[in-house]
Amino acid sequence: MKHVSLGGLDVSRIGLGAMSMSAYYTGAGSDDAESVRTIHRALELGVTHIDTAEVYGPFTNEELVGRSVKGRRDQVVLATKFGGISHSGREGLDSSPASIRVAVEGSLKRLGTDYIDLYYQHRVDPDTPIEDTVGALAELVAQGKIRHIGLSEAGPATIRRAHAVHPVTALQTEYSLWTRDVEAELLPLLRELGIGLVPYSPLGHGFLTGQIRSMDQLADDDWRQGNPRFIGENFQRNLRIVDEVEAVAAEANATPAQIALAWLLAQGDNIAPIPGTKRVSRVEENSAADNIELTAEQIVRLNNLTPAAGDRHDEIGMAIIDR
Repeated sequence: MKHVSLGGLDVSRIGLGAMSMSAYYTGAGSDDAESVRTIHRALELGVTHIDTAEVYGPFTNEELVGRSVKGRRDQVVLATKFGGISHSGREGLDSSPASIRVAVEGSLKRLGTDYIDLYYQHRVDPDTPIEDTVGALAELVAQGKIRHIGLSEAGPATIRRAHAVHPVTALQTEYSLWTRDVEAELLPLLRELGIGLVPYSPLGHGFLTGQIRSMDQLADDDWRQGNPRFIGENFQRNLRIVDEVEAVAAEANATPAQIALAWLLAQGDNIAPIPGTKRVSRVEENSAADNIELTAEQIVRLNNLTPAAGDRHDEIGMAIIDR
């Protein structure tokens, strides 16, 4: 597995998002043993970057990841997130210094480690100045409890303000063949400041794999049942994107998922996607994308795909994205 640098943090250029093992998706939490095997297999394949958050479960995903990397801590770049759960009695997003101090201790305990490699603010807290949040994180860096600071779904102004207080190592945001908003302002800014990009949902919440052809395949409590891109006419329109990806995949003797990941990797050397899965077979498939080199013509075809129909999150989800 090739490696890249995220603002000075060395990671495998394909990581593993652990969220779907414990929350939100069909079958989440139904087979922890397979999830553990998936993490172990990822490490065998050279994946070093594993991403979780306290809100996944909540808490159970960090515990699962902690059990899985026990005895293998030196092989792993552990990333987790705070701010989706309040620890100071406030409602909603909470990135106050008081809440952060409680949150980090809980994450350290659940992960079974004495330091976190990359600690993200999960969503920007409108009620706490970013300078106060990053100041608290800088104290944790000084104490050795975290090694790098990350932001998730933060807008350009917030990133600049945060980076002025303490270097930000990585921004995590959605980026894929059907979500390309970051290309206008964020990617140039991250390159200017030397910040890495960690695309989450690089496979479009599974849509770009070509495996979802009907909403009947998803459980009633699967969060995608309420995602605008999976609903009604948008679903049918977005299938055309998958058809185009499948055509490139057939030409390249690869799977649609591998093509989607290979396209992301071709966008720059400061990009390290974290495709999520809870199955060994999928982590093997995703990791193999590291060896796929798309032709210039294929990249142009993928660049010109039909834009996705529908917002990438529902109204509530979009409202908490800093823009």
